Amino acid sequence: MARALVEAGHEVSTLQRRASLVDGAQDHLGSVSDPEVVGLAMAGQDAVIHLAAKVSMAGDPAAFEQVNIEGTRTVLAAAQEAGVHRFVHISSPSVAHSGDSLVGVPAEPANPRTARGEYARTKAHGELLALAADSEAFPVLVLRPHLMWGPGDTQLTERIIERARQGRMPILGSGAALVDTLYVTNAVDAIVAALDAVSEVHGEPLVVTNGQPRPIGEIIERFALAGGAPKPKLRIPVKTALAAGTAVEKVWELGEHDDEPPLTHFLAEQMSTAHWFDQRRTREVLKWEPAVSIDEGMAALAAHYGG
Repeated sequence: MARALVEAGHEVSTLQRRASLVDGAQDHLGSVSDPEVVGLAMAGQDAVIHLAAKVSMAGDPAAFEQVNIEGTRTVLAAAQEAGVHRFVHISSPSVAHSGDSLVGVPAEPANPRTARGEYARTKAHGELLALAADSEAFPVLVLRPHLMWGPGDTQLTERIIERARQGRMPILGSGAALVDTLYVTNAVDAIVAALDAVSEVHGEPLVVTNGQPRPIGEIIERFALAGGAPKPKLRIPVKTALAAGTAVEKVWELGEHDDEPPLTHFLAEQMSTAHWFDQRRTREVLKWEPAVSIDEGMAALAAHYGG
């Protein structure tokens, strides 16, 4: 993200736990939970892209709240105090997902009460805080990128490939549920476009995808093959996966873990229900079209892994 902004001609400062290593970007190291370091990083800025979040399938609810709710509150307050006049908040479609299929829907309202899991619940709260801060003097636009993937992505792509290598990547049910995804460079382009759009259109959320729904079983298989792993053969009935996910969550809560649980109820829902979105409003507001198709992205992914 920082590299793309520098290349677009922006003067860029980052706030994150590790240095960006991007030539031309000024790095500030720390957490969005620390008001002092957030204030230092915000000084002199006229636009902010807030991407920081605690992303996990399990964990202490307080840890999610500290980053996704209180961290967002801290960033918003510091931005307003610093005189920032463009704010792009990165959220997630999970803030409006209650477990049922989402078929060709627009960006529906975030709802912490029905969001599934601590990540989605706290991201929903954070999004509502951001939208509540929106005004003509402080315009806020919310983007909800959906299932970002591509070379270098560790949250989704590499986890699927690694589990496929180990023979632990299942297909739930028929694998036919249609899902939207978003290639990583398309996500970056959309966020850069939002910086220009927020001055004119603000106070609303936009789901961002490639606009090419595919069966989730196909996506998983293509990730695995692109990464040099065998095609997943393990298939689990949906009801069995949902029950197993709930059981794994309860066991996971009893101990301390450095890795992600192999399955949760939320993950089983995501892998077995349709979730694809109407992109007309997103493209109208951002004046943006995805430059990389799914097929082109899969080819780039295979090249990244030496295929």
